Formats: sequence, structure tokens, C-alpha cells
Amino acid sequence: MLEVMRKYKRSIVIKGVFAIIVLSFIGTMFLIWGEGEKGFGNSEYAVKIGRTTISFEQFQQSYERLRNMYQQLSGQPLTPEMEKQLGLKKLALENIVNTTLMRNEAKRMGIKVSKDEVIKAVAAIPAFQKDGVFNAQTYQQVLQANRITPKAFEESQKEELLLKSARQKIMDQATVSDEEALKAFKKQHDKIDLLYASFSPGGVMGEVKLSENDLNAYLQKHQDEYRIPERISISYVLLNPDRIETNLSVTNEEMLAYYQKNIDRYQDKGNILPFEGVKDRVRADALKLKAAKQAYEMAADALNKSLKSADLNEAARILGLKVEKMPLFSAQQPPKEIAGENELIRKAFALKPGELGGPAETRRGVYLFRVDEKKPSSIPPLAQVRARVEKPAANEKAAELAYKKAAEALSEMSKGKTPSNLQETGAFSYSVSGDIPRIGKSREIMEAAFDLTQASPMAKAPLRAGNYWYAVKLKNRVEADTSEFQRTKDQIKQSLLPAKREEAVVNWLNGLKKKVKIEPNPLLFTE
Repeated sequence: MLEVMRKYKRSIVIKGVFAIIVLSFIGTMFLIWGEGEKGFGNSEYAVKIGRTTISFEQFQQSYERLRNMYQQLSGQPLTPEMEKQLGLKKLALENIVNTTLMRNEAKRMGIKVSKDEVIKAVAAIPAFQKDGVFNAQTYQQVLQANRITPKAFEESQKEELLLKSARQKIMDQATVSDEEALKAFKKQHDKIDLLYASFSPGGVMGEVKLSENDLNAYLQKHQDEYRIPERISISYVLLNPDRIETNLSVTNEEMLAYYQKNIDRYQDKGNILPFEGVKDRVRADALKLKAAKQAYEMAADALNKSLKSADLNEAARILGLKVEKMPLFSAQQPPKEIAGENELIRKAFALKPGELGGPAETRRGVYLFRVDEKKPSSIPPLAQVRARVEKPAANEKAAELAYKKAAEALSEMSKGKTPSNLQETGAFSYSVSGDIPRIGKSREIMEAAFDLTQASPMAKAPLRAGNYWYAVKLKNRVEADTSEFQRTKDQIKQSLLPAKREEAVVNWLNGLKKKVKIEPNPLLFTE
């Protein structure tokens, strides 16, 4: 199932979709709005795209929509491990970047979406139809059940149409030339025979000698892999709403108000359950919310009284809590006691030593905290990480040497000389999978090989397959009869056009990305 879902990733990133599946979008809107009461932080940025700043809340909305969509594709809940394997967080971030850039560019291009276009798009959504025809009552009911206003939903559809129009405008500019069509024809019908010499890092490792300068250069080049991240130590108090809940009660009016506000939580197979039938559940849920709000207010009051002196002990005394201390830790590897408490961690790393912070609301409760010490990020000296540096540095040096030897062999072959390890593939046809006799599977070499001609038989640079570098030269090319080309030219062009159009969008997006500075928050992917 993971492999099936991975196939969607490329098109999802290219299209920048957030509402591919309308019901996924609707369900996600509910998920995000419902989380609002749990104190999700939205004051810090997730990514800065030029002059546009995307908040953590916006990122979470994108992530939840994407996650919900993949769950619908798989037909089952996604486990945290599956989410990591699919790289959903990075995919959500890339979608946000793409969508933001496309939206800004679409406006610059003067693309506009009319009200009639939005109405037509909404009416075409099956979720809002009855017997195949748009039904206004169904539309209102679906949105109301998910606590979405028509204005908000229609604005989302307007943006979707804006992005679609921008993509379509770029795709419409893509064409396939006669030369490209002929090249595709020859690729499918010609046969080639290659001469090659191969070199692997393992085969040249015995020649690798590393100096102190080499090791230091490797450490500087890969410093992020060895960097000691910024670390802080904190003291904190945690006010658990459960302590407060036992002393609280809710009136029937409060329960009814909570039930009406959160009616989507009390459904069974799409039907709303009556208040009397779920009264005990409503009471428990309303109590938890009331306790959470009171806990937050109590923590905020204690913080205000202690903020000037930055005395966490005073705040703890007011709340009747014990101060806990955490040793130095990084955002990526917090102590187990606060693992997963991302709101606390984000806010703590934003403070200076000695500053009091909070309230930070999480699923465990409400935190007040003080940053006791802060150590900036640094690169350790070579002596400290030598054992970790030597092996990868040697591997990299060996890979560079293997490439260098392949380049030297390529130079020899271009001068008519024969490298000592020269081999021949034998004749073979083009294969989409990249299977090449005696070399193995390499789409890179396959594509490059079929670009070679008798007039230009040499590869431009060494080519890679697996862990080997190859110097490649065309020995022979048996060209197919091109008399069939004119008859099939238009058909070939049509078959190449979809890929050409998607390539145009990719190139367009890449061009937009080069024009702006994109800065993801380093805390975005902390677990």
C-alpha cells in the first residue's frame, strides 16, 4: 500500500494540491478548527517564502489535509511510522511552498477567477449533488455539519481554480518538436552496442590516503552532520487540568451549548445523536474543556504575578506545584519527560536565558517555564569527532577517485586509446527500466546511451550505476528505418505531450523557487 501511495507524491507536489479530494478538505477543516481549543501555537512561523510568512497553524492545516487524503487512498489509518516513510511533513511543506509561489505568480500574471466560475466548480462537486444535480440544501448541510461557512469554502475553491488556471497557462505553452519526436522514435527502434570501463570506490579504496587537511575539509563540508545543535536547560511547572476537573461541575445549559457547538463529535454513521442519548459523554467533554480553560487562566495569572521577577518558584508556590529541572537538551532530542511537548519546546527555544515563559498548553496540561541556560549551535573540533569523520571521509575520497579514474578513461577513449578494463555490452534495445547487459539497471546510462551517435559517440561525463562510475562510448548503433516516422509523428507527439507539459510546470516552479529565499523553521520537523 505504501508503494501505491508513493506514486501519488510526484503529482501532488507538482500540482500543489490541497483539495484533491473534497471530502478530505472538509474533514480537515473540522480537524483543524477542533484543535483550536487544545492550544495549538500559531504565533511562530513554519516557513518564510520571500515576503510571505506561513504560520505553524497553516502548515498543520496543510499536513492534516494531506494526511487525510492519504488515509482515504489507503482505506486505513496511517501509523506514525507510515507517515515518516511517506515523508508527509516534507511533502506538506513543499505543497505550501509551491502553492504560495503559484498563487503569487498567478496574480502577477493577471489571472482572475469569476464568481460564476466558482459557482460552477462548487456545483460540480458530487458531495453537494442529489441525483446528479447540485442541491443547495445538501450543500448547506454538508458545510454546516463540518462547521465551515459557504464563504470560507468558496474562497478555497476560488484559490484552487486560480492555481489550476496558472498551471494550465504554463502547460498550454508546452510543445513537442519534430526533432524531439524523431529522437523518441529512434530511441524505441534503434539498437546500440557500448564500450565501457567501470570504477568503484571499493576498488580504489587502497589508494586513498587522508591527511589532516582532508579530514578538516570534510568536517567543514559536512558540518551540519556533526554540528552540536543549540541546547537549553529549563525549569518548569506543569498544571494538569485533571487536578482542577474534580472540583468543577457544568450546568445543563453549559452542556447543551457545548453539544451544539461540537455537534459533529456526536454522530454515528453520519446521523447526529440526540443530546439526551449522549448526555454523559457531553458532560465529560464539557468538563474537560472547562478544566483546561481554568488551568490556562490560573497559569496565566501566576505567570503575570511572577513575570517581573522571573521567579518560577513564586509561580509554583501560587499554583501549589513542584518545580522540575531539565538538563541541557536540543530541540531534536528533548528529555523523555517532555518528549513530544512541541509547544513547550518551541516557546522555550525562543527565550533568552533567565526569561520566564508560558503558558504553553499541550495535551498534558499547561506549562510555565524558565530558561536556565542556553548554548548556541557549534561545530566540534576534529579531535572530538575524528572517529566519526574518518570512515565517511575515506568513502567520499574513494568515490571522488573512482569518478576521476572514470573521467581519465573517458579521455583515453576519446583519443582512441583502450583502457585496461574496457568491456562491451553487446547489442541491446531501449528499456524503460534501464536494464543494460553486463552493466545492470541504470536509467541514467540508458538515457545517455541512446543520445549517443556515430558522430558524437562519447558520453559527456562519467555515468553512475549503483556504486560504480562508468566511462561509456558508443561502439555501434543500428538505426531503424525512419520511413514509418512521418506516419506516426503526430501520434508520437501526443504521447510525449503530457510529460512535456508536466516538465514545463516543474521547470516553472523551480524557476520561481530560485527567485525567492525559502526559510523553513528548523524546529518544524522536531518530533
